Parts: sequence; structure tokens; C-alpha cells
Amino acid sequence: MRRIFSSPITALVFGLCLRLLFVLRFPASSGDTVLYDQMATNWLKHGVYAMDVAGAVQPVDLRMPGYPAYLAFVYWLTGKTGDAAQSWVLLGQALVDLLGCVAIAGLAALLLPAENRGKKPRAVFVSALWLAALCPFTANYASVPLTEVFAVLLTATALLLFVLLLRSHAASRGIKAPVNLRGLPEMPAWLLVSLPGVLVGLATLFRPESPILLAAGIAVLLCVVVREAGWIASVRTVILMACAFLLPLAPWAIRNYVTLHEVQLLAPKNSNLPGELVPYGFMAWEKTWLFRVKDCYLVPWKLNGEAIQLKDIPERAFDTPEEKQRVAGLLEQYNEDLTLSPEEDAAFGRLARERTSRHPLRTYVWLPLLRGATMWFTPRIELLPVSGHVFPLKTMWQDDAVDQSVTIGLFMVNLFYVALGVWGAVRLWRESPPSRAALALLVLYMAARTAFLTTLETPEPRYVLECFPALIAMGAFVFAPRRSPAPARQPSALAAFMSR
Repeated sequence: MRRIFSSPITALVFGLCLRLLFVLRFPASSGDTVLYDQMATNWLKHGVYAMDVAGAVQPVDLRMPGYPAYLAFVYWLTGKTGDAAQSWVLLGQALVDLLGCVAIAGLAALLLPAENRGKKPRAVFVSALWLAALCPFTANYASVPLTEVFAVLLTATALLLFVLLLRSHAASRGIKAPVNLRGLPEMPAWLLVSLPGVLVGLATLFRPESPILLAAGIAVLLCVVVREAGWIASVRTVILMACAFLLPLAPWAIRNYVTLHEVQLLAPKNSNLPGELVPYGFMAWEKTWLFRVKDCYLVPWKLNGEAIQLKDIPERAFDTPEEKQRVAGLLEQYNEDLTLSPEEDAAFGRLARERTSRHPLRTYVWLPLLRGATMWFTPRIELLPVSGHVFPLKTMWQDDAVDQSVTIGLFMVNLFYVALGVWGAVRLWRESPPSRAALALLVLYMAARTAFLTTLETPEPRYVLECFPALIAMGAFVFAPRRSPAPARQPSALAAFMSR
């Protein structure tokens, strides 16, 4: 029995069953699903990356092209589009997510100190594979047409390559594969430097905030290269990696310049159509009170499409009765035609400035911290037929014990993954000084991504799923053996190459 559960194949089978459960029993969709479907369908049928706007096919840059390209490929392969192809889309995502689990397990094995290798990486690899395969949060997103499973796979693979680069201690003739990557031939240092940049570029084609990973990787690499080979080598490293990063994005940038006559490397920050009003004032006002995703459904995601009711806005959005009355008047005007006018948007902007001037710490410190906590510690039930209501405990238990139990259970599972990641990171830092650079990369990436996400007015929990590869890889180190005495440090092949 122990041999069965120590097999990676068993972990992958269980992971596949979990994903099939979500795909077959709880398939879901989101507002972005419609956008991706239109772009993919028009791309396939008309050869134009476009949306249907006012009855016409209009080229857009509203979303990055990675996920629509996947949909278009599935549509072409199956001869079906839209809902008719959804089962094939989701089954493909389940397989992609399993590949992501393997990449996470490889990342965890690379974190193991070199002196503790041999047969030991297998235990860490299998532990990480089980943690990734049975993670309900990443598995759940295999059941919805969104970018998450691809972003997780590409992020995990890019992190693996960054750590491999940091771990590359060998003769300057080439960089040999670590023990846990047997069969990989020696590769030149320039290729090893380029590959993480290419992977981050590919990840950016799915999630436009992915360059945060490149920035974190370069920051840690610079600390290593500057110390070992000086500033000239550091500049060479940055240039090479940046060029590799731009390579996958070049066709997208060229397309935007030729078709839309704009220099646009990423999707627009505010996801607006050409010529569409960006409600900067309204968004600034939201940032002075919104930190829960449930409020997004009631206010910002209704904008320019549904009526927004004053009773749905929490009391923390108003500092005074007079301010509440002003908001009520603006919403009354908006609800007449369900379109936010420039004048109404400017009025919301004035409210935002007034609220921020009264309580700057609330806007710039406390609310971002609450958004970060919300994204990290939510039970993540937004794709499931579960209300998420827990309190009052007795009443909710009497009304729907299963609903309440699932919500609490998923909250505890999420807490387990976070706690395990923190425990593994602390142990790795204490017991393996040679692994600290790799650990610093993972922690810096998670911190930088979280900090960026807290600046958004819509704190969706799915946005931190791209941090789970790092979190799970660190958590798997809890199952690693105690370290042995470390061998003498050798100069890295990267430094040797870059200093030539």
C-alpha cells in the first residue's frame, strides 16, 4: 500500500479524478468567458482577433491572446464552438493542470539542498505532487473557461527554471542537470538564462501581470551575479533575459500596432474597448471602501449594465449621512439609463478624493491589507453552488449544514496550504543556506504579486492562485530529510559564462 501511494502515477490519477469531478459535476462560467469565446470564435472564423460590438466585428486588445488561442485550437480540433465545445475545453484544462502539478513537484525537488539529494528528492517530489494534485482551489479552475490553469503551469515552469539557474553550480563548460532532472543534457548558460524569460513571456500572453515574476527573478539573480561576476555580467544577464521575455510578445505587439495603431504590449489595465469611457472616478471611490469579492458582484460588476442599489453598498462606504445622500443621488441618475456619464464619474472622483484626504491610511494601507487577506484566506467557493455564509453559526447550521460545512472545510484547507508553505519556508531558510536565494525568489514573487493585486479595486481570490506553485513547493519541504553538512561552495556556471 505504501508503495502505491509513493508512486507519482497514483497522485496523478487521484488528481485527474478530482478535476473530472469538478469538470463533470460543477462546470462554471464567468463574465470573462463570453469575451474569450467571442475572440476565439472570430479569430477562427474571420481571422480577426475581435469582439462583436454593436452588431459588427471589431478588433480589440481587451484581453491577452493566449487563452483565446487555446479556445480557437479546441474549436478547430473539435469542429464545435461555444457551449458545444465546453466539455472538450475543460477536459483539456484538466490535463494542463496536471502538467502544472508535475512542474510544481519538480520545483519542490529543486529546492532540496544539493547535499541531501540522491534518492531524497523523490520523497519531496511525490509530496509536492500530492499537495498539488489534491489542491481543490487550482483543480476547481479546470472547470471554468478562464486563464488560471495555464497561468499556474507557466508560472510553475518559469519558477523551476529560475531555481535551476540559481542552482547551476558546475564546470564552465556547461550546466549539468540536477539529479532530480535525470536525462536532461548539458545546456549552455545563455540558453538557461533565456528560458525563464521565454516562459514568463508566454505566461504574460495569458495573464498580463506575469512580468512581476520576471522582475522578481531578475532582482534575485542580480544579487547572485553581481556578487560572483560583477556589474557587466549583471547587465548582460538582464538584457538577455529581457529579450527572451519580449520574444513571445512580439507578434502581439506588432498586431496591435498594425491593426489598432497603438503601441500596446499588454492588455489595457482597465479592460476598456476603444473609445469606451474608463470610470476612473468611480474606481477611485471603490478603492476607498471595497475589499470583499462579494461586493464586486453588487457594485462594480453591475456598472453600465445593471441597476446599482444603495442598500447593496455597505455602510463603510459612507463617512457621513450627507455623503450617503450624495451617492444616492448619483446612483439615481445612473439607474435612469444604466450608463455612467462623465459628469457622474467626476462626482464619484470628488468623493474619492474627499474620503482619501480624511483617512489616507484607510485608502493606502488598511484597505489594501484587507484585500490581501481576503484574497489569501477566502474559502474560495465562488465557482461552487455554495452560499459561503457561515454566521450566525447556529442559524446557518439549521438552514443548510452542508453549505456551512463545505465553506468552513474549504477555509480550513486553504489555511492548511498557507500554514504548510510558511512552515516549509522557515525550515528551508534555517536548514539550508544554499537554498536561500531560491527561497528569496519564491517569497519575493508572492509578496510582489500580492502587493500589486491589492491595488486593484476588485480583489478576486483567483488572482493569487499563480502564487500556489511557490506555496506548495515550499510546503513540500516540510517532508524533506534533515540536512547534512554542506559541501564547499563552488562558483556557478552562470557567473563563469557571464564573466567571459
